[in-house]
Amino acid sequence: MKTDLELRQDVERQLAWDPKVDATKIAVTAKNGVVTLTGHVQSFLEKWEADKVVKGVLGVTGIAEDLEVTLGGATSDTDLTQRVVNSLKWNVSVPSDIKPTVRDGWVTLEGKVKWYHEKSAAQGTVLHLQGVKGVTNFITIDNPVEPQDVSNKITEALARNARIDAQGITVKASGHTAILNGSVRSVAERDEAETAAWSAPGVNFVENNLTVRY
Repeated sequence: MKTDLELRQDVERQLAWDPKVDATKIAVTAKNGVVTLTGHVQSFLEKWEADKVVKGVLGVTGIAEDLEVTLGGATSDTDLTQRVVNSLKWNVSVPSDIKPTVRDGWVTLEGKVKWYHEKSAAQGTVLHLQGVKGVTNFITIDNPVEPQDVSNKITEALARNARIDAQGITVKASGHTAILNGSVRSVAERDEAETAAWSAPGVNFVENNLTVRY
């Protein structure tokens, strides 16, 4: 088990290692596995990247992220909305019925898709845009396929994934919902397991009860 000081230093070093993050503008504190990030970043993409970096550090059990996006130039909500609409339209992985709303640089995505990768693609398209301060993804998964043998299929998928220690994870299914229980080594591994569960045909919701070992 790492001390709070060791964990803070590991997170600081990992942030400094990533060229997509300006670690000099980010302050890190750690307590009992929970890491808090404060400071400023140049874009929402950098904020997202910093969060991703911290999730991959062993010993991190949770993240309190309070980074503020400070944009270099002013962008009106009207201009940003048009930019978001065009970007979603140009991405072939995003269904055409996704509707964005922009307020003070914060983008909210709504609509229905059949697959999680379509929901993820919509968010990934938006977070790269200049002028975005944050993204709320309210897109819902509505796959009419009747799930069959979901538990076994997800368990097998987890076992095939080299980034996941599947031995500590159990999978249950209730209708269109996949339920993950057990423990994993990192927050990043927890997210990876959830993404794998979303890929099963007929899964419209994932209940992720995985805990991070500390």
